[in-house]
Amino acid sequence: MGFAETFKALSDGGRREILILLKQGRMSAGEIGSHFDMTGATISYHLNILKKADLVYEQKEKNFVYYELNTSVIEDVMLWLSDLKGA
Repeated sequence: MGFAETFKALSDGGRREILILLKQGRMSAGEIGSHFDMTGATISYHLNILKKADLVYEQKEKNFVYYELNTSVIEDVMLWLSDLKGA
């Protein structure tokens, strides 16, 4: 994981909203998409960027793909920002 990919993923408001949704627990792409006025392809694009940044996990079960928040990367970013601040 590189911070460049993480900050790129976090730079988009829609992706930040997806992360907020995933705070509630794992969701399928369809469940995530139902909260947005976006095409399935656009949701998939955003989820792929979040996966590349290791901000979400992908788990396949039968005919569904579920996404879950990866809190360890978020903790790493928060620790780095805290160190930068000098707190």
